[in-house]
Amino acid sequence: MCGMTSVRDIELAAEAGADAVGIILAESPRRVDRSMLRALQRAVPPMVEAVAVLVDPSDADAFAPRELGLTLQFSGNETAKTCEWVARGRPYIKAFHVDESFPDGAAAAGAQFANALWMFDTRVDGRYGGTGVAFSWDIVVPTARVRPIVMSGGLTPENVGACIRRVRPYAVDVRSGVETAGSKDFEKMCAFVRAVRTADLAVSESILQ
Repeated sequence: MCGMTSVRDIELAAEAGADAVGIILAESPRRVDRSMLRALQRAVPPMVEAVAVLVDPSDADAFAPRELGLTLQFSGNETAKTCEWVARGRPYIKAFHVDESFPDGAAAAGAQFANALWMFDTRVDGRYGGTGVAFSWDIVVPTARVRPIVMSGGLTPENVGACIRRVRPYAVDVRSGVETAGSKDFEKMCAFVRAVRTADLAVSESILQ
């Protein structure tokens, strides 16, 4: 669950059952200042991953969360060389934004980022995610069959189950889909996690049959 702006947001996400929480350090309605990072990081309980969302970051924006142990998510136009240098051998996430000009075959977009966990989100009007709009999931199905991917973009408690059953991603990412009037909604967060777990079980059973 992405877009944590307070300790309370993180507490709600963890209570709802989130496996990871995202803290945005880039242009966004949910952007937080680097000065808040330590307090937010301390609120993340054991067994929950803390992720720093970056877009073409400055050295300071990139190094601060890295030194606190957060996983880095690069969501801009970063090169593989830049991501590898900043991550310094640690696992990281690279987001790719899907629109009508997306390359033929999702794997082509990430070919240079072999060491990253790939995330696919929706590009709308040049925005780097957080649009609340879904893209055509079929674009990334072939890629999801050969490597772990994260699905993002317009996911909600109502549609995330269908996304999981169709794509079978490694993980799903949500921000606006668990908010009401711009704030995290605990009931929606719980409903999202329930839908994910139900769909995961259905996919596991279908694979075993």
